[in-house]
Amino acid sequence: MFPQKSDREIGVEEKKMVSEGGEEQCVTLELLRKKMADFAKEREWGQYHSPRNLLLALVGEVGELSEIFQWKGEVPKGLPDWKEEEKVHLGEELSDVLLYLIQLSDVCGINLAQAALRKVRLNAAKYPVGPGKGRLSLSHGGGSGGELDDHSDKEVDEIV
Repeated sequence: MFPQKSDREIGVEEKKMVSEGGEEQCVTLELLRKKMADFAKEREWGQYHSPRNLLLALVGEVGELSEIFQWKGEVPKGLPDWKEEEKVHLGEELSDVLLYLIQLSDVCGINLAQAALRKVRLNAAKYPVGPGKGRLSLSHGGGSGGELDDHSDKEVDEIV
């Protein structure tokens, strides 16, 4: 697994994320990972949390998330025409996807936060800002769109 914070550090972090109004302000992937690990441990669910099972559960939750948008057509940013209960339901399904993804990364020993940051850096190198900035293009010149695909791990590490 990846380096984890102590229960004391998590407790301090948890206190910092609650504002005067009781709303959460800052939640880390590490805090969510710890909460989900504790949740599963308390229920003795770890025996069922193999990478395969978590992946299948994640796919199921993505399906439930997709159902919310299935018949709505294009939806404007901010969901201005949605009822509050629809937004709450969307938040619940998005949370299910996130939490299963965090659990899957945890049981696979992947530090999801670090992997995501690395991927952002790779994408920045793969898709530099250029003349096509702000313009929709369905083609990347006939290739896969990525010059990094054929680079060695050493070259990729130098980029990121």
